[in-house]
Amino acid sequence: MDQSKTVRAMCALAVKGAFDASLIPGFEAEGGTLDILWGPTTVIEGRLAEGARPDVVLVLSGAMDKLEAEGLVLPGSRVDVCRSRYGVAVKAGAPHPRIDTLEAFKDTLTGARSVAYSRAGASGIYFASLLPRLGIAEAVNAKATIIPAGFTATKLVSGEADIAVQQISELMVVPGIEVVGPYPEGAQEETTFCAAILREAMAPEEARRFLSVLTAPSAAEAYRASGLEPAS
Repeated sequence: MDQSKTVRAMCALAVKGAFDASLIPGFEAEGGTLDILWGPTTVIEGRLAEGARPDVVLVLSGAMDKLEAEGLVLPGSRVDVCRSRYGVAVKAGAPHPRIDTLEAFKDTLTGARSVAYSRAGASGIYFASLLPRLGIAEAVNAKATIIPAGFTATKLVSGEADIAVQQISELMVVPGIEVVGPYPEGAQEETTFCAAILREAMAPEEARRFLSVLTAPSAAEAYRASGLEPAS
């Protein structure tokens, strides 16, 4: 593997569906090579703090702000890639509960046999902070299925939970589930994912070409098909 042409990236899980379906094949069809480590933004931040230096990082905008402040990012390379919303899923074929209003959303969460969410992912961190604000933390957490990281909807397929919450795009990656819809107004929060080249990138030119693929007009449909919205 030619290291000068291989783009080493660390990417948040929210974009995996769009990447696997379209963006990675498109980049590789043009001669590019990718080596991607997938993980929650918090895990990627931890790897970088330990000294990891990929060519490209794709993380939540707040995390990218910190990386820029620390001087890790190549100036002028940051680009907004896509926007994401949180949603609810059930196992394929299961009844779709009501989540269209805040009260219905709360009733669905408290009435579930178990709600699956992620401890390390941005969606899980947000959900954990949302529960006390909704006044249902004790009721939900008493029977929640909390995973360290990864895709929460796998717990629907295994039967360990009957409700999964996460970024809609992350829910859609898992076969055998159905997305009920987004959180209702009053519980929803839109997040932006950004990509940038690190100062110590070993393949900066290939990294620039990769970022151009992520932000090209042709990428917009890939984001929408995977439950995301293009950033522009």
